[in-house]
Amino acid sequence: MPRGSRGFTLLLFLLGLASLLALPAGAQSLSTPGRPDQGYGPIDTSAPSIPPQTIIQEFAAKETEFREALNNYTYQRDVTVETIDSDGKADGQYREVVQISYDDRGRKVEHVTFAPPNTLQRISMSPSDMSDIEHRLPFVLTTEDISQYTLIYVGKQKVDQVETYVFDVAPKAIEKNHRYFQGRIWVDQKDLQIAITSGKNVPDDTRKGHEDLSPPFTTYRQQVDGKYWFPVYTKADAMLHFTGGNGYMGEDVHIREICRYTNYKQFRSTVKLIFQGQDVTNKAGQPAQSQQPPATPVPSEDTSGAP
Repeated sequence: MPRGSRGFTLLLFLLGLASLLALPAGAQSLSTPGRPDQGYGPIDTSAPSIPPQTIIQEFAAKETEFREALNNYTYQRDVTVETIDSDGKADGQYREVVQISYDDRGRKVEHVTFAPPNTLQRISMSPSDMSDIEHRLPFVLTTEDISQYTLIYVGKQKVDQVETYVFDVAPKAIEKNHRYFQGRIWVDQKDLQIAITSGKNVPDDTRKGHEDLSPPFTTYRQQVDGKYWFPVYTKADAMLHFTGGNGYMGEDVHIREICRYTNYKQFRSTVKLIFQGQDVTNKAGQPAQSQQPPATPVPSEDTSGAP
């Protein structure tokens, strides 16, 4: 997120990834992963019954299936980005509600259904911010993508009623004009799909006069249709530090970003979906039905109201 209209420079305040995260109820600080916060049990660091590399290969294959399945669902994405003043109140807001669907050739179509005037003044929304919202907040780690990352097995952890494997994830290398995820993922042990993602999109652009940074975020998924875990809620809450320079002073800006994904519906069945060796393709147009509670309690607060 670049600085607002006055063109001041910004730099993410160096507090460390975990301390910047303001997670929804049921989550915990990444700096203390073994702490039994509400909804989270302690980390079991003993060796799993199957090798971590096998777990990685299997969940990457399931994530590949999920990415293909997602192209058969319409849904709504509702994103709100706010700057927060010293009293904890929003003093600027960007809001956009988008309906995601597909044309008769299978091409993705985004239709904006609600977009009040943008009142952000202390920051602005950049093309990389919009790309992160579309592609990287709902992080999917497929077999094709896995070679770009180093994954370190952390342990097993119960989150709410879901048993998970926990991995730390970081890009092996940063290529020019590419962005990556860095942080931690929780993988459901039964379905071997990502249930929670908590981290940051990297790299940031820290060039003087061109700074464009993204905040740490946490994304929760829910098993919507009995087969796949779909993103349902993302939250970021961070303090951005604008460094001073010739003729202007530095400034800290508190931002909050919330993204909700709702109304998942399967709209076609031209692609056969294979799950655990069985054809699980639904009839075209059949609404996705919730079969299992979310991996963690998803917060219900709404800072912006319904469109």
